[in-house]
Amino acid sequence: MAVPPAPAAVDPMAAAAARVSRHDNRRDQLAESALVTLGNLGYAKSSLREIAQRSPFTHGVVHYYFSNKEELITYCVRYYKATCVTRYDEIVTTSSTAEELQSGFAAKLAETIREEGPMHQLWYDLRNQSMFEPALREVVLEIDGQLQAMIWRVITKYADLAGREPALDPATTYGLLDGLFAQTLLAWATGPEGDRESVLDVLTARVDTLMPTLLR
Repeated sequence: MAVPPAPAAVDPMAAAAARVSRHDNRRDQLAESALVTLGNLGYAKSSLREIAQRSPFTHGVVHYYFSNKEELITYCVRYYKATCVTRYDEIVTTSSTAEELQSGFAAKLAETIREEGPMHQLWYDLRNQSMFEPALREVVLEIDGQLQAMIWRVITKYADLAGREPALDPATTYGLLDGLFAQTLLAWATGPEGDRESVLDVLTARVDTLMPTLLR
């Protein structure tokens, strides 16, 4: 009688990696679902139960992967901003003149408000909340630094294409553009829906005016 083959040995490292991958994938799925609720309701009105009720997942599943709201929101923000902090890199890479980069950057700023307005509202909500919620401060400061670096990549490439030097330091440059972006987002979110495109037109015009002043 033939002897059945011995079962293949299980690689404990591979099995552990697969478990981690499944765990991370489920957390990513929860983050994608939670971001919709968080973007619509904001930080204060969102609880784990509220997030679960507005998602395909039960409250028990959400609580299994995230022990509290702060842990979930921290994960969500990192998950979302991982793509945001490279949003303008293609413009930086492909622009061959300062004018091309300037117009592409202005258009992209308007596009991201148009297409992802609630997510940006959530970001500013969390940044304000971090002044009162210590659990949010580390991730907010980390992402704010990444956003500053993203803007600085745009400005240094813009300066290089123009044959000039940046006039300001990275933090001040970021503060000016971030303030303009936040002001536009507020007008876009609170103004009449039919007037939103004109708000974005104002943004692109202001960016076109501001950008040359950021160079020596």
